[in-house]
Amino acid sequence: MGIFARLSDLLKSNVNDLIDRAEDPEKMVKQVIIDMQTELTKATQNYGKAKASERLAEKKYLEAEKISADWEAKAKQALAKGDQELAKQALARKVKADEDVSNYKEMYESISDQTEAIGDQVEVLKSKLEEAKSRQAMLIARSQMADTKKNLAKASGSFDGNSSFEKFQRMEEKIERKEAEADAFSEIAGDALSGGSGDDLKDSFAKLESDAKVDAELQRLMAEMNGGADSQDAE
Repeated sequence: MGIFARLSDLLKSNVNDLIDRAEDPEKMVKQVIIDMQTELTKATQNYGKAKASERLAEKKYLEAEKISADWEAKAKQALAKGDQELAKQALARKVKADEDVSNYKEMYESISDQTEAIGDQVEVLKSKLEEAKSRQAMLIARSQMADTKKNLAKASGSFDGNSSFEKFQRMEEKIERKEAEADAFSEIAGDALSGGSGDDLKDSFAKLESDAKVDAELQRLMAEMNGGADSQDAE
């Protein structure tokens, strides 16, 4: 792809088209700038060479004109002295110099036209490069914004709020069940460690009460029996 074709892409295409056609639009924009700078450098170098050729052709053209004018002056000088033969020889040299003038003039004008065209190209490239640089930051920012919007749209499209909240509730219920199971196992484990006797304090008081009743019954029987024995002794 030529530099002007890529330049046309950069300056005329819609940024969305640019994004569609390039894997990385930011790199493409930067690469176009680099390519344009390279082309401008080459064009400037060529312009410098063309100007040098133009100056050389102009120098040859002016030298040929000077030589022609010198031979014409010498021919006039010879005629002034009445020496036509010498004048004719000088004019012969002038004719040869005039041919050189014509050839160098044609060469100079051709090179000058080409140099002017190259100079125009250099100015166009400079202008386009400045325009591209001024738009580079904007294009990159728009590309990044488009990527951001695209990613956000994808994220929003794939996110189901209701479904996510239901999952959250199910996890909460599962944790509550685990907590209830843990409490139940702790209670069972506590009973097992105590030997299944329930409340030890209550059991102790109950045993004391039972023992007291047994002792009371024992004392009653013993009193009855002792009382009976005392009655028999008295008879």
